[in-house]
Amino acid sequence: MSFRLTYATMFNPPEAMHERFEAAMARVSADLGRRHELFINGEDRPAANHAQRRSPIDSALSLGEFALANAGDVDSAMRAAHAAFPAWRALPVAERARLMRKVGDLMEERVYDIAAALTLEVGKNRMEALGEAQETVDFFHYYADDYEQNAGYDRPLPNDPLEGTVSRNRSVMRPHGVWVVIAPFNFPFALAGGPVAAALVTGNTVVVKAASDTPWSGRLLADCIRDAGLPPGVFNYVSGSGREVGEALAQHPLTAGITFTGSVGVGMQLLRQMAGGAYPRPCIAEMGGKNPCIVTENADLERAATGIVRSAFGMGGQKCSALSRLYVHDSVADQLIGLLRGKIEAIRIGDARSRENWLGPVINDSAYGNYAHYMQQLQSDGATVVAGGRQLRDGDLARGYYVEPVLAEADLAHPLWKQEMFLPIVMLHRYRDREHAMRLANDTDMGLTAGFYGGSDEVPWFQDRIEAGVTYANRPQGATTGAWPGYQPFGGWKGSGSTGKAIASFYYLQQYLREQSRTVVE
Repeated sequence: MSFRLTYATMFNPPEAMHERFEAAMARVSADLGRRHELFINGEDRPAANHAQRRSPIDSALSLGEFALANAGDVDSAMRAAHAAFPAWRALPVAERARLMRKVGDLMEERVYDIAAALTLEVGKNRMEALGEAQETVDFFHYYADDYEQNAGYDRPLPNDPLEGTVSRNRSVMRPHGVWVVIAPFNFPFALAGGPVAAALVTGNTVVVKAASDTPWSGRLLADCIRDAGLPPGVFNYVSGSGREVGEALAQHPLTAGITFTGSVGVGMQLLRQMAGGAYPRPCIAEMGGKNPCIVTENADLERAATGIVRSAFGMGGQKCSALSRLYVHDSVADQLIGLLRGKIEAIRIGDARSRENWLGPVINDSAYGNYAHYMQQLQSDGATVVAGGRQLRDGDLARGYYVEPVLAEADLAHPLWKQEMFLPIVMLHRYRDREHAMRLANDTDMGLTAGFYGGSDEVPWFQDRIEAGVTYANRPQGATTGAWPGYQPFGGWKGSGSTGKAIASFYYLQQYLREQSRTVVE
C-alpha cells in the first residue's frame, strides 16, 4: 500500500488495512493463553512465578501467563548486559545500524500481529494499535539512519598550533554501559522500543522492564530483537512490579543510565537516585503532562472541536500528551460546547477489537475506580458536567472497564485543574482576555504538549509564549497529540521532562553517549 500510517494520517486508512488487521486478530486470538518467560542472555529464562493477565476489553479473556522477575533475575540480566557491552561497543557504526534496521524490518513484517496484541493487552482501537506498532518500526529505522548520518558522533578537530609537532585532536562520543529502560502501560511497545533502539545503536547494552499491566508487549519486542540475531546479553527483558523489579534495576551497581516514562513521583525519585551515589549517572525521564489548549474568537470551531475530541479522548485520555485543560474565548464558548457535545455523543464505545468502536476500555480496575472518584469530585465541588460521566456496565461492557468521555466546565479553583488524571476527562474554562488564557495555560508544573486554535496571525503569539515542548496550532488531527518520528520531536519542559531533549529529535541520541576528547601527538 502507498498509504503511510502515522498518527496524523490514521483517520482514513485503506480498506486493506482493516482486512489485514482482522486476519491478524484471528491469528493472535487463536494463540492466547500461553506462558511467556523472561529473555536473558539470549535465551528464554523460566521464572519462579507467573501471573495471569486478562484483557481490559473483557475480564474473562485470558491473554496468557507472564513471568514475574525477582531480584536474582534482575541481577542475571544486568550481568549478562555488562558482559556483552565491550564487544557490542566495539562493533562498527554500520554494523550496529544494520542490526537495528533488521529489527525494524522484522517488526514491520509482524506489525499487524503486534497491533492485534496491543489492542487485546491495552484496549486501544485498531488504528491506535497499528500506529504504535508502526511508530516503533520507524524508531529503529530513524535512529539507525541518524547515528550513521552523524558518523557515530566521531568528529575531527583542528590540530594544536604547535611548530615542529603534529598534535591531532578528535571529539568522540562513547556509550555508557548497561542502560535500563522502564516502559509505561499506555505505549508499551513504542516507549520501550524507541529508547531501546537509541541505547543499542549508540553502543550501550540494555535491560528493559515492561509495565505490570503490559508484559506481553515487552515480550513481543524481545522476540523481534532475538530473531534479528543480536548477540546474547546485548538485549534483556524482564517483567514484574515497579516496586520490586524497577527498584532492583535502579539500585543495581551496574546500571549506567536509565530511560523512564511514567509518573512525576517515580521519575523524580529516579532522577534523585541517579544523581546520588559516587557520581551522577544519566536519567532520561518523561513524566507526563497537564496539557492545555487555547481557543480564540477567531478559531475555526469545527476544526477545533475535531482536534479537541481526538486529543482529549483518544485511547481513553491515557496519554501523557492528552488534552486535559481547555480555555475558550467567552464569545465562542457556547458554540464550541455544542459542537463538542455532539461529537462526544457520536463516539462509539465498546470492544476495541470491533472496527466500529473508536473508544475502548481504560487499562484496569484502578483506572476505572479513579474515574468514579474524579466524577464525584467534579460534581461535589460545583463543576458542570456538560457531557459524559458514567461507568458503562450494560451487557458485555460489564466485563470490561468502559467509561464515557467527560467534558466539564469548572471554576479555576477546582483542584483537578492541577492533577493529571490520565482518563478521558477534559475541563473547560471561559476567558475574555487572551493574555489571561496564556497565563492559565502556563500555570502548571508540567509542560509537555499544548494546542491552539485561532487566526493565523495569532499563531506566533501562541508559539512564543507557551511553555511546552510540543505545540500544535489549528490541527484537526489532534489538539495536543500525534507526534511521529521524523515529523514532530516529542519531549517536555518543566516537570514533563528531565533533559530538554525530545524523542526522535536531532539531539536525542547524544543523551545515550558521553564525550571523550582525544589528543595524540605524533
